[in-house]
Amino acid sequence: MASRLETLTTVLQASLGDLLVSATTALGEVTVVVKAENLLMVAEKLRDSPELKFEQLLDLCGMDYSAYGVANGGDASLGAGEGQRYAVVYHLLSISYNCRLRLRVFAADNDFPVIDSVIGVWPSANWYEREAFDLYGIMFTGHPDLRRLLTDYGFIGHPFRKDFPLSGNVEMRYDPDKQRVIYQPVTIEPREITPRIIREAQYGNSEGFRKG
Repeated sequence: MASRLETLTTVLQASLGDLLVSATTALGEVTVVVKAENLLMVAEKLRDSPELKFEQLLDLCGMDYSAYGVANGGDASLGAGEGQRYAVVYHLLSISYNCRLRLRVFAADNDFPVIDSVIGVWPSANWYEREAFDLYGIMFTGHPDLRRLLTDYGFIGHPFRKDFPLSGNVEMRYDPDKQRVIYQPVTIEPREITPRIIREAQYGNSEGFRKG
């Protein structure tokens, strides 16, 4: 007898057909990958198909897969194509069938990643898409108000990208002469901090304790 996840995978393959790039099961959840140009069509099918009914978008997040073989031609296990770096991951819930689904879409252009907005399908995507734009620099075509959500409006860069410096590019401080807050180049030197471990000479030696 097929398990619940196997049944869901079979239904997804039958409903989406050639629109699917891949469908995998791991950690008790099904993940499907589709091409960016097919996202809206797939989203509507996932929401409206009587056998699926993924009515609710629980979460949306950007991903930077630069450390997962992108430079070497992509990672087939992720459903990525040739050198695709940025992706958007959607977590969906079918209230009718009480099951979840992860949907992953890769942006075709690494220099200017663009994905269609799914606000028209799941309105809850609004702030999630703004967050992914702010932190990863992923553009969402059709978003009605795509602007930064967590960083300042004048912030430069996207802090969740793997190549963004941990200390940032600028820092903020109060200038007593100008009597206002100003931005300036960051003054912290980037460095790796290695913990220093100090132990006594006879630490962990039972003989040492006896002699002491």
